[in-house]
Amino acid sequence: MSPVSTTVPKRIVIASRESALAMWQAQHIRDRLRALYPQTEVSILGMTTQGDQILEVTLSKIGGKGLFVKELETALEDGSADLAVHSLKDVPMNLPAGFVLAAIGKREDPHDAFISNKFDNLAALPAGSVVGTSSLRRESQLRARFPHLKIEPLRGNVQTRLRKLDEGQYAAIILAAAGLKRLGLGDRIRGIITSEDSLPAVGQGALGIECRTDRADIIALLQPLHDADTAACVMAERSMSRALGGSCQVPLGGFAEVTNGRLRMRGFVASPDGQRMMRAESIGEISNPEALGTIIANELRAQGADVILAELAL
Repeated sequence: MSPVSTTVPKRIVIASRESALAMWQAQHIRDRLRALYPQTEVSILGMTTQGDQILEVTLSKIGGKGLFVKELETALEDGSADLAVHSLKDVPMNLPAGFVLAAIGKREDPHDAFISNKFDNLAALPAGSVVGTSSLRRESQLRARFPHLKIEPLRGNVQTRLRKLDEGQYAAIILAAAGLKRLGLGDRIRGIITSEDSLPAVGQGALGIECRTDRADIIALLQPLHDADTAACVMAERSMSRALGGSCQVPLGGFAEVTNGRLRMRGFVASPDGQRMMRAESIGEISNPEALGTIIANELRAQGADVILAELAL
């Protein structure tokens, strides 16, 4: 796709977390922009967020994934950066006033990945094996399918999590396949967990590019990076999560796919122990993805998801 017709800034600064994966994502967008706008200087402003600094407790106990975004939005607000690149699953469902997701990149593998040095898959793990995950969504689905396993928290960047596995702290860990593949660590994946067995997180595998709503120049120049099919899928997923008040404190998943020109979406809400799980599935129009997300949320509520949500809010 050729660049859009607009006044292109002479310099663009991308705000990014400093983890290896976040920097890969920022560099990927930087390189795409340099190819589209060769006369523009594109640089990266690396930042450490509160979510990167607090590693001893789970995200659900310290304020959720918005902790990975707040500092980057401050850089956008004060003008030290023009845009920020996020893993979309880290972006809160409601952006602060004055900010917009200007583009959503083509999705990488959205599934969860099983990583172990000794076992081929989850079913091969002996009773009492310790499995590491930082996600209540993954934990609830694991507990429902494999109640004999011991699920323990796992924080840190991708390399830190892999090191903890290699040190023997866990028999296996579950990570997003997209991050491993982007970092060239796909060979560590012992197996991809199907969406039937572990429904992905809302937005998993997709990149979101955020900027201020008043930056029409940035919004315009980002449009060649926007993938319409991915955007429709994640808009449906985020609509479902938003309607349910989704956050790190809520074990829920939502996954939409484009099938024969329409959107197929599945969603679930569960209790953290996996004992109660509501599932819903529907098909909708790609032109109105948020309506499909709302339908899924309403179906889950009709099954009793409100009871779980109310309990988790206490």
